[in-house]
Amino acid sequence: MSDDIKTSAEALEAAAIPKMHEVHSDPNAKGAAGTKLPKAAQQPNKPKSPAQWAYERLIIYIKNFEEQLDNEHEVAMGFTGGDAGVLKIEGMGFFDPDVVTFYGADQEGAKTQLVQHVSQLNVMLRALPKQVDQEEPNRIGFRLIQDLETDDTVAS
Repeated sequence: MSDDIKTSAEALEAAAIPKMHEVHSDPNAKGAAGTKLPKAAQQPNKPKSPAQWAYERLIIYIKNFEEQLDNEHEVAMGFTGGDAGVLKIEGMGFFDPDVVTFYGADQEGAKTQLVQHVSQLNVMLRALPKQVDQEEPNRIGFRLIQDLETDDTVAS
């Protein structure tokens, strides 16, 4: 227990800061909870929509998942609650206040886009083999996190 005395404003501010917690059966598992959050995903300097919060948090999970893949695999998403299949993630975005979208290709290579309301967001990250003709795997998570660290999202 701490003897620190906090003002009401400090207590409210601390409650608004996003927190992440994970427990794994393998003590050496690398969960996303150990990830250094980019500024955009830390305490906001302006209000964010549920879509923007979902977008930013998904980026953290995708990047962490990719960090655990070998050079022969790329991140993909499986959809729960339906038979939409698997989407190899090639892009991601959001549309305020409450829509998140994923761009990519299905298992047959067909161009695919999922537009989903944040209240229905329920995805499973999967590792799929990279395309045989690719020298390096596509790492979308690293590009997304870089965008988060350098870009202030503006309305267009």
